[in-house]
Amino acid sequence: MSARISVLITGASGGIGRAAALECASRGARVGVHYNANRARAEATLAALPGDGHHLFQCDISNEEAAQQLIEQADEAFGGLDVLVNNAGISQRHRFEDIDYATWRETWRRIVDTNLTAAANLCFCAGQKMIAAGGGRIVNVSSRGAFRGEPLMPWYGASKAGMNAMGQSLAQALGPKGVFVYTVAPGFVETEMAAAVLSSPEGDSIRNQSTIGRVAQPEELGKTIAFLALEAPEFMTGCIVDVNGASYLRS
Repeated sequence: MSARISVLITGASGGIGRAAALECASRGARVGVHYNANRARAEATLAALPGDGHHLFQCDISNEEAAQQLIEQADEAFGGLDVLVNNAGISQRHRFEDIDYATWRETWRRIVDTNLTAAANLCFCAGQKMIAAGGGRIVNVSSRGAFRGEPLMPWYGASKAGMNAMGQSLAQALGPKGVFVYTVAPGFVETEMAAAVLSSPEGDSIRNQSTIGRVAQPEELGKTIAFLALEAPEFMTGCIVDVNGASYLRS
C-alpha cells in the first residue's frame, strides 16, 4: 500500500458512507467520496473531511461500464487504490400480498442490481488493480437482514446475503494475492434511508429490539468500517462483523 492509504467509499454523500469517510480521513487516509445523484451533499462531505488529497466521484454503479470507469478514475486520481468500501445501497418495502408480479420483478432487479451486482463488479475491478499493486482491502457493508430475514424487503435481504457469501468467497480467492475482504452487518442505523420507518409507529419496537434501546448511529458504523479498512489484522479476512446492538444474535 502507498504511504497514505487511499480509500474509495461508495454512497459517501450521507449516512454510513459519510461517517466512514470522515473517520477514515481523520486517521490520515485519502478518501474518494462517491455519489450518484446528490452532488451538493457529496461536496459538503468532501469539504468536511480533515486533511487533503481527497476526491469526488460521480457514478451510477448499477451501470456496468460506469462502475469499471469509477475504479479506473479512483486508481488514477490516487496513483493506486488501496481500499474499496462497498457501502452504496437502496431498499424498498412492500407487503408481499399487496404487489403484482411486475412490481415484484422490477423491485428485485433494481435492488439486486445496485446492492449486489454493482458491488460485485466493483470488487472485481478493484481487486484486479489491488493484485497488480501487491495488495489491498475490500470492506462490504451488508445487513443483519441477511441472517434474520426481511419479510417486507426479501430482495434486500437476498442482496445482502449474497454480499456476505461473495465477500467470504473473495476472501478465500484473493487472500493469497494480498487482498483482504471484510464485511460489516449493521442492524437499523439512524440514517435518511431508515428515517421513515424509525419515525413511524413501528419505530419504538425497532429501537427496543436492541438491549441498548436504540438503533446505531452512523458514527458507530463509520468507526467499524475505518478499523477494517485501515487497521484490522489481515487474519480477520473473511469475517462478518455484526453491529446491531445485540438485536440479532447468530450462532
